[in-house]
Amino acid sequence: MARGQDNLRGAASYAVLHRCIGPLGWDLCLAAEGMEMSGNKTMPTQASVADFLGAVTPARRREDARALDALFREVTGFVPQMWGPSIVGYGAYDYVYDSGRSGRFLATGFSPRKAHLVLYIMPGYDAANPILDRLGKHRLGKSCLYINKLADVDRGVLAELIRHGLDRLGGYWPVHPI
Repeated sequence: MARGQDNLRGAASYAVLHRCIGPLGWDLCLAAEGMEMSGNKTMPTQASVADFLGAVTPARRREDARALDALFREVTGFVPQMWGPSIVGYGAYDYVYDSGRSGRFLATGFSPRKAHLVLYIMPGYDAANPILDRLGKHRLGKSCLYINKLADVDRGVLAELIRHGLDRLGGYWPVHPI
């Protein structure tokens, strides 16, 4: 089993998404989880983004989440959509793999988790090192950026990173509003 896959079996859908989000690792995650590869588990919902953000605790995390929402709206120009119970997504992309598998996933977004703010920048950070070097205090996953609080990072650089991710993703698949 590949590194990290042993932790996926039986994990919550968030854990699967968290490890393998993005166009290049999604099939591997679904296979590791034992899920059907016919569709993504994390899908857009009709839940209210405003209600979700208003319920975030503690108050500092809620303020950061609302500030991130404003930043993502400004940078992307997209109206946010809830993806699953706790991811605020902006835009989407439709993909088709060589295998014929196809789907839709959020283009970018964030989740105000208990321990961190988690930002999802597709298709990953491998070409973003010059931007990341200027960002401030953060930690990386495959397509996840963890920050403790918004004050730890430079918001202008964060906006640049979001735009960079959208531009790179658009080189693989068209990005559009949902």
